[in-house]
Amino acid sequence: MQHVLDDIDRKILRLLQQDCKQTSNEIADQVGLSQTPCLRRIRNMEAAGIIERYTAILNPDTLGLGMTLFTRVWLTGQDEATVERFTKEVQRLPNVVECHLMAGDCDFLLRILAADITAYRRFQIEYLNALPGVQSVKTEIPMQRIKYSNEIPI
Repeated sequence: MQHVLDDIDRKILRLLQQDCKQTSNEIADQVGLSQTPCLRRIRNMEAAGIIERYTAILNPDTLGLGMTLFTRVWLTGQDEATVERFTKEVQRLPNVVECHLMAGDCDFLLRILAADITAYRRFQIEYLNALPGVQSVKTEIPMQRIKYSNEIPI
């Protein structure tokens, strides 16, 4: 059964997306509720799977991973075993921060973080190209990040 969100739930979700370290009291004040019903709404949205988890968003530049690359991957086949083997292996690569199975030209689109182009090239040769079923890899290098957000419009 799908959880129906009202305006207060949506406001709570927007506030949590902006700063999940706010206390339930702070959120309650901002949405016009007392703490107990506000916390109940949050717990209900957690139980319904609307709120999956809470996390910290790190700045990759400060951690020596200032280069983002988008890599398109073509596999030797699209059969279930090849796709499953690739997805299992790519999940083990910490530099791959996103992996999407695609409809269209390529089979997968990856977002990868690296220190610089040399580090990425080494990663591509030693890891990506070595993954089972990989036929071809093509990389796009963004010149400037215009927008980046983890917030879902609600």
